Amino acid sequence: MTTQDLHNQQAATPRMNRVTHATLALALSVAGAGALSGCKGGDKKASGPPTVPVTTAVAVRKTVPVSVRAIGHVEPIATVAVKARIGGELTEVHFREGQNVSAGATLFTIDPRQYAAALRQAEAQLARDQAQAKKAEADVARYRDLVAKDFVTKEQYDQIVATAGSARASVEADQANADNARLQLAYCTITSPIAGRTGNLSVKVGNLIKANDDRGLVTINQVKPINVSFTVPAQLLPQIAKNDGRHLSVAVLLPDEAKSEQGTLTFVDNGVDPATSTVLLKATFPNDDERLWTGQFVDVTLILGEEAARVVVPAATVQSSQQGDYVFIVKPDKTAELRLVKVARRDETEAVIESGLQGNETVVTDGQLRLVTGSRVEVKAAGQATGSEAR
Repeated sequence: MTTQDLHNQQAATPRMNRVTHATLALALSVAGAGALSGCKGGDKKASGPPTVPVTTAVAVRKTVPVSVRAIGHVEPIATVAVKARIGGELTEVHFREGQNVSAGATLFTIDPRQYAAALRQAEAQLARDQAQAKKAEADVARYRDLVAKDFVTKEQYDQIVATAGSARASVEADQANADNARLQLAYCTITSPIAGRTGNLSVKVGNLIKANDDRGLVTINQVKPINVSFTVPAQLLPQIAKNDGRHLSVAVLLPDEAKSEQGTLTFVDNGVDPATSTVLLKATFPNDDERLWTGQFVDVTLILGEEAARVVVPAATVQSSQQGDYVFIVKPDKTAELRLVKVARRDETEAVIESGLQGNETVVTDGQLRLVTGSRVEVKAAGQATGSEAR
């Protein structure tokens, strides 16, 4: 290295030192700004999680019904397949298919002419034999006096008496034939044996029908009142038998309908089905609006009794986890607390709590998905959307 090179190196050293100090100062400045920004972010985090909007209700103590649910089948109390008792041409139908008819209402008319002729013939035969019988009775009275005076023999008198007896028997036989012919004529008019709704008409006017044809003419179902049959576990028989199985209320709900029909338990079978360990029950419903139709499947609720002072919450309050059922309670300081509960039973609207709640607690009915114990909550009105509804 020459003297000139050494001189140039010494001259450059102060400049390098100045650049190094400037770079260090800039780095410290940036680090300080980052630290200040970090402090601001820490203050924001320390302010806590955001408030969670929820809807709430109050756990109440009240008397609740003890019930059991089942699937029921609607069936008529009475059903009649109307058949003709005589053969002939169907001349008139007095109802519309699907029409409600009363007991005794005229349904069909069969051509009555041949049966009317048979009745006239039987009545004529009866009149003839009655005249002969009357003469025979007069002969008996006359021969009684003659035999007493020995004007006729006893044998002749006995013959007259026998003739009179035969004439009386003929009159009785003719009377039976006339009554049968009158009945056959009456069968030409077919009436409804029960009040109910008619079904599909299987024979049209103008067709010849046979007596007691297997297919029948029409089927009538009694629909007011009407029965619903269902089965319940045999373990419930002691509770059902408390009132001899009577006077227990039954409600049925049709698919996609909110209004239920109210009825009364009227039948308990006399045995348990060994294959299913269930017992058959039937409930009777007025069915004034004819909402229940034969063959329908319905949801049945049998009310077995009542329990007083049970804790009840809306069904949406209860959530499930691996630890069991739970609810969120809103404490007075507007924070949430998770509470494990034991549910006795529930339906679409309410849940009966066996343990975990005492009553009067404010419970969350919607918005539970964003809650943890200690979360701050904001109570919304029932009509306002919470976070879960918005999602």
